[in-house]
Amino acid sequence: MADPTLTGLLTEAAQNFPSRRAISVSGKFDVTHSLLQRLVHRAASRLIAAGINPGDVVALTFPNTIEFVITFLAVIRVRATAAPLNPAYTFDEFEFYLSDSESKLLLTNKEGNESAQLAADKLMIPHLKAEFTGVDSEDVTLSPEKSEPDFDSVSKITNDPQDIALFLHTSGTTSRPKGVPLSQLNLASSVQNIKSVYKLTHSDSTVIVLPLFHVHGLLAGLLSSLASGAAVTLPAAGRFSASTFWSDMKKYEATWYTAVPTIHQIILDRHFSKPEPVYPKLRFIRSCSASLAPVILARLEEAFCAPVLEAYAMTEATHLMSSNPLPENGPHKPGSVGKPVGQEMAILDVNGIEQETGQNGEVCIRGGNVTKGYKNNPEANKTAFGFGWFHTGDIGYLDSDGYLHLVGRIKELINRGGEKISPIEVDAVLLSHPDIAQGVAFGVPDDKYGEEINCAVIPREGQNIDEEEVLRFCKKNLASFKVPKKVFITDSLPKTASGKIQRRIVSEHFLSQISTAKVPKFGA
Repeated sequence: MADPTLTGLLTEAAQNFPSRRAISVSGKFDVTHSLLQRLVHRAASRLIAAGINPGDVVALTFPNTIEFVITFLAVIRVRATAAPLNPAYTFDEFEFYLSDSESKLLLTNKEGNESAQLAADKLMIPHLKAEFTGVDSEDVTLSPEKSEPDFDSVSKITNDPQDIALFLHTSGTTSRPKGVPLSQLNLASSVQNIKSVYKLTHSDSTVIVLPLFHVHGLLAGLLSSLASGAAVTLPAAGRFSASTFWSDMKKYEATWYTAVPTIHQIILDRHFSKPEPVYPKLRFIRSCSASLAPVILARLEEAFCAPVLEAYAMTEATHLMSSNPLPENGPHKPGSVGKPVGQEMAILDVNGIEQETGQNGEVCIRGGNVTKGYKNNPEANKTAFGFGWFHTGDIGYLDSDGYLHLVGRIKELINRGGEKISPIEVDAVLLSHPDIAQGVAFGVPDDKYGEEINCAVIPREGQNIDEEEVLRFCKKNLASFKVPKKVFITDSLPKTASGKIQRRIVSEHFLSQISTAKVPKFGA
């Protein structure tokens, strides 16, 4: 790696492709790579004037806006640590994350964020509002301004590969969220891995559909594109909209996009109900952050005439761990998350012994993209880092071609009377039913077997599927011990901000509604 820092990679891309488009805000303006560097430089100078020092943590809570991109890059440029936060958090959540990250400053857009600001006030953390003043003015202001910035100050700063540039939390679906510090080297390694496997160049363009406070959208969508000299488009509303997605993809000549399965399904549903007259010619479509059922993969490829490459990633690996390759580099296997990319991977048993081809075990990794450890959490570090590897908590196996197949999370495997059942397998069968739009299997306590399988499904629009039909279909396509004992028909499922379905929360919700077959909508 020529420069083992993300800021170095971005500087190099701007030098190589200064006049090419870097960022567009749909229908509003374009920013070139050279202009982006100048904007980052000026915003970084204003952060120094605001008292930010190397090692300080700066919390950012924004929609997907140009202000987020510029201030994020400015924070890491001054050797501080960026901690992006979901704007939809409650006061209590903001208080936890701001406190746990030990943030020294809160940044928002000019509209502010009341919950975040109240939490910051309680913790005595100062708050500044960022505003992009326009392409012509070439500036981003941070107000209220404490002192006049020295715009020469940033050029004297040298970024170090070991600088902690990004601080994120795990999703916390099974325990208290864990803080994950990621270095400039981690970010640079991951970006290079993403660029390499998908052959991203300055000719590529994508539309961001995932939140940039999450590692998937931030690394795979935004930063890998910018480091390639490529272009990204931010939706005008600052978030994904199915109604504008394809118009943006066509207008900005997108060559690919990355999303979670939930969003792929939304895009597919819109295609079936309101198809576009013409779709752009894409090099590939990428899916990550949750298991993509083979039937959904097939429908995407048929609808949009592009290979769908499923990948495997997590926050602790600065996103990417494995991916199916582009067609010219090998087959992509439905149901597999591909081959390791830029890191070592092994399947280990509980004693740290590497398993043979086809044998299940825990997926473990090591490489330049992997965090050195959770923040202030020795117990979690003891569990996650053993035998010289990072332990993902996922069960899987490598096939004879070196492709990884995931069976499920260790804590999500359903133990029905000693039979270990992967909920992912049941999900895939549910989603292969033509009348089911979304489906999820989960374990519930059972007096006889210890655990039993239940599932929840959302019917496809206009369809009226019932529990009897779901069970009939499952009995036809699954071994008898894998057939759900009960089926819940609903119209929504709880998801994380990145679009993952949370099995634990689904299970808790339906257990509380066990006496009804027709379950009310979440949040209703």
